[in-house]
Amino acid sequence: MERNSAAVGAVRRLRPQAPQYYQQQQQWQRHPEKDGEGWHGKKPGIGGYRRLLPEARASLVLLLYLLGLRVLVHVSFLQLLQLPRDPREFDAFRARAYLENITAIGPRIVGSPENEILTVNYILQQIKAIENESSNVHKISVDVQRPTGTFSIDFLGGFTSYYDNITNVVVKLEPRSGAEHAVLSNCHFDSVPNTPGASDDAVSCSVMLEILHTLSKSPEPLQHAIIFLFNGAEENVLQASHGFITQHHWTKSIRAFINLEAAGVGGKELVFQTGPENPWLVQAYISAAKHPFACVVAQEVFQMGIIQAETDFRIYRDFGNIPGIDLAFIENGYIYHTKYDTADRILTNSIQRAGDNILGVLKYLAKSDNLAKSYEYRHGNVVFFDILGMFVLAYPARVGTILNYVITALAVLYLGKKILQPRKRAINYMKELAIAFFFTVLSWLTTLLGILIVAVFISLIGRSLSWYTHFYVSIFLYGTATLAKLIFVHSCVKKFHYKTTNEQFLGEIFFDVSLVFWSVLLALFTYLGFCSAFISAIWVAFPLLTKLMTYKEFKEKGATMKFLLIYLLGMFVPCLYVMYLNWITYEMVIPIMGRSGSEVPPDILVASSVFVSSILLSSYFLNFIYLARSTKKTVLTLTTVFAVAFILVCSGVFFPYSSDLTNPRPKRIFLQHLSRRFHDLNGHLVKSDSGIWINGLDYGGMSHVTPHIPELNDTIRTKCEEESPFCGLPWILPVSHLFRKNWYLPAPVLIPKASIQFQLLSKEQMPWDATKLTFEISGPSHMSLYLRPHPGATLSRWSLGDGTPFIHVDGDYFVYYSHGLQALPWRFWIEMKASDKPVKGMVTLGIATHYCFGEDQKSPQLHVLLERFPNWTVLSSWVSTYDQFIF
Repeated sequence: MERNSAAVGAVRRLRPQAPQYYQQQQQWQRHPEKDGEGWHGKKPGIGGYRRLLPEARASLVLLLYLLGLRVLVHVSFLQLLQLPRDPREFDAFRARAYLENITAIGPRIVGSPENEILTVNYILQQIKAIENESSNVHKISVDVQRPTGTFSIDFLGGFTSYYDNITNVVVKLEPRSGAEHAVLSNCHFDSVPNTPGASDDAVSCSVMLEILHTLSKSPEPLQHAIIFLFNGAEENVLQASHGFITQHHWTKSIRAFINLEAAGVGGKELVFQTGPENPWLVQAYISAAKHPFACVVAQEVFQMGIIQAETDFRIYRDFGNIPGIDLAFIENGYIYHTKYDTADRILTNSIQRAGDNILGVLKYLAKSDNLAKSYEYRHGNVVFFDILGMFVLAYPARVGTILNYVITALAVLYLGKKILQPRKRAINYMKELAIAFFFTVLSWLTTLLGILIVAVFISLIGRSLSWYTHFYVSIFLYGTATLAKLIFVHSCVKKFHYKTTNEQFLGEIFFDVSLVFWSVLLALFTYLGFCSAFISAIWVAFPLLTKLMTYKEFKEKGATMKFLLIYLLGMFVPCLYVMYLNWITYEMVIPIMGRSGSEVPPDILVASSVFVSSILLSSYFLNFIYLARSTKKTVLTLTTVFAVAFILVCSGVFFPYSSDLTNPRPKRIFLQHLSRRFHDLNGHLVKSDSGIWINGLDYGGMSHVTPHIPELNDTIRTKCEEESPFCGLPWILPVSHLFRKNWYLPAPVLIPKASIQFQLLSKEQMPWDATKLTFEISGPSHMSLYLRPHPGATLSRWSLGDGTPFIHVDGDYFVYYSHGLQALPWRFWIEMKASDKPVKGMVTLGIATHYCFGEDQKSPQLHVLLERFPNWTVLSSWVSTYDQFIF
């Protein structure tokens, strides 16, 4: 009797620190002599009853749960559309006909007849046919613009662009009486060399033609005008959109725009940028898009520069000060910008989806009063995200801030109930929480270190990108290793540090650790102004709700299977949404690894990504490790799967690339037959060479190609000309910092028929102690200019961009030049300032030509070499020259 009284007294003293059910059940009672320790309860002795999760059943339920989430995410990406029969609606079959006719023209490189004549004529013919069938309530105006201009942009390290006589086809659909305001819809019909460019971006132009056809036949007049811009030089780094927005006379009426792009071939078109600000545009998309697919997370990731890409959205935003919506196809980026980007690979359902959405939004904006008064609604950002593609949730960012802080406050209240106790007990709780948080962070760090060691090892032995064709290899390799290491570390902590501690208490404390982690993230992201903080809000709100849902079951019976099922039900929304975002991320990121450069091992990036995904998904499930009877079989199973995957990867079973025509995963390689000439200060030729310059766009370099072409090995790695800008190599874009590993195979000198003409027209000494050098260049439609001032000299001004020289991150200056079908010689000047009279000149100038089409594009040697590459490669090739001078 006295013994029982003592136990009851101990329980009463501990009641503020532990859930009531810990004290009510006899088998969970503490030893009175440990009462002063607060929350460190003893395990029940022999004969005590422990409610713990059975390992096998719990693991199976969790596995089925994750598989079920994956199936739901997969279903959400399927194209489940019924094509309309109403002639007043968008017709994907007619749009497909436009697409097939445009891609049948072939590659459409700026300056080529295919781009400047054939495609332009086809678009004009279709517009004329549409105009002939249009309703008399509409007025259609057409203008072919050929602008010349220049600008600088901090993209790819920073460079300046100059364009001359490129082509835009502009169409305006408006009421017969005219319209003061307009919305712009933009696509581009040009393509990169050696690709039909079906998804990027012929399909968008085909969609726009069909939208123009549909709207023009409608008997209902529009309130505002719609301007359709078919731009002919987007692949030349956004030149045509700049020429339009800075020079065309219709731009003054534009109040908003929709930009149609592609980062993949078909699938859903993702809204990945909006604004800046102007939340009414997001509301317009939500109201009018039939099949919404949008997320502010993509917007913030893209605008942070994590993905090296830009679209015409930036030009309209920065140079036109116009708000807009940026959409892009993201599926199957493996064949983006390759010969496989053909019309037959784009599903008709994808075209229908895009057409329904864009037609709906354009029609909505063209009839909206907000368009005319857009300046009144421009302030404020908006949080937006779709729910599995069914609908979009959106609310003002300021509302999101309030909501986030309210959710944070609820978490603080929950934790505060455990802290606001007598001092000793509060200190004990915070001590245990801090220790558990330390062990959690320790498990993350040790797991990340282990995963990175595996990724580095695989990269060093030449087995990188094993998951490129077989994505699930990354899950079996890095995902299982992450989970096995996490579970192992926590199991060791449970066995050695918490060996006498009550498991139910440990389940509570590690739940609190996850709640603290997510609450801190929520408060931090909200404070920094990230709209993406809504994800953290979900991972705080739903676990608190889950805690409420499982309270009764856990109180009365402990960690039962019923408790597990209720817990998983409560966590369904955050787990599903994070898996949904993860899948979108992998859909975009994995293909990018095939063209991300030679410098950063992609396995490190993918391993880190899988690690982060695993940490996020498992954060609220770590407590199950402490609520389980054992984890040995789970750790052993995960370790076995990892070991098998690791052995298979190391043995080369998973070849990175695939030549399967139904679903190719090619290796991308650029080849340029190059002739180089280096001149001294007096203009004398001091050195020359020629060869085929080869760049593999991924980390693997030529390692997989060498067995097929033995001479392509590391003995012919390109040597950088240290005294030359950009190593004296003919980069068409300033990406030398991303591709420092390349190969130079000797080949005969090749002189193009349309060879470059370069001359210094004048050298003037200016009154402000500067030397002005004026040059003139005639050459092909694509050229690159490189400048490197010598020590003691500076490039102070030039006739390009806004007049202020724009330096690249490598320390040199890069100018990208292109022209349309016909253009005058390119004339420009630079001003140099030198502290002393330079002995070896003031500046080194390099000029590279790129013959991307026509009879000068190929050479016999290039043709022979291309034929030797394996069929799992996709090759882009042309002839180039490089001339260097010193002034």
